[in-house]
Amino acid sequence: MSDVASPGLNSLAAEAGFDSSKRTWIAITCGAGAIGTVATAVPFVASFSPSERAKAAGAPVQVDISAIQPGEKLTVEWRGKPVWILRRTPEQIESLKKTSAQVADPNSDRKQYPTPAYAKNEWRSIKPEYFVGVGICSHLGCSPSDKFQPGAQPSLPDDWAGGFLCPCHGSTFDMAGRVYKNKPAPDNLEVPPHKFLSDTVLLIGDDSKSA
Repeated sequence: MSDVASPGLNSLAAEAGFDSSKRTWIAITCGAGAIGTVATAVPFVASFSPSERAKAAGAPVQVDISAIQPGEKLTVEWRGKPVWILRRTPEQIESLKKTSAQVADPNSDRKQYPTPAYAKNEWRSIKPEYFVGVGICSHLGCSPSDKFQPGAQPSLPDDWAGGFLCPCHGSTFDMAGRVYKNKPAPDNLEVPPHKFLSDTVLLIGDDSKSA
């Protein structure tokens, strides 16, 4: 029997060797990529300052609110959620008297997102001027849009008093984050634990009293 393989067998052997080498290279490349991802992530997390690591874990967030003008809203992050800090104008505060009869839960009695005792009032806040709320609709988790301008507008009633509109399914909320009647959202916007450390500094995520 001849020791010389036929051209066809040589071709098959070469092809098999190529496929084997290719598979080996792909496996090595994928493994190296996965290792590279882990190696990149660890130094990134390790580079966080103590305060940043604490925030990522849900620690309270301190916010300077001195620059917020009446009618403006500041958004910060707490526990991965957008938290709105809205400084209401006197007109926006006054509008809550009108909307109390139009919202589904004017006294914040529903329990899906229990409202802190200090915010179970018409303003849903510690100070009437400032509303602090989680900017996530209680229906399907969308983020409502600001609709502070009163009056008729697309997707809003002619007597609109200002507030928020969820673009997903049309739920509307007044300037205190209270959901209007007959809307998909089952509850008002959540009010997170918070307290004022001073007239210009707000602490979100902690409402305990100082010792």
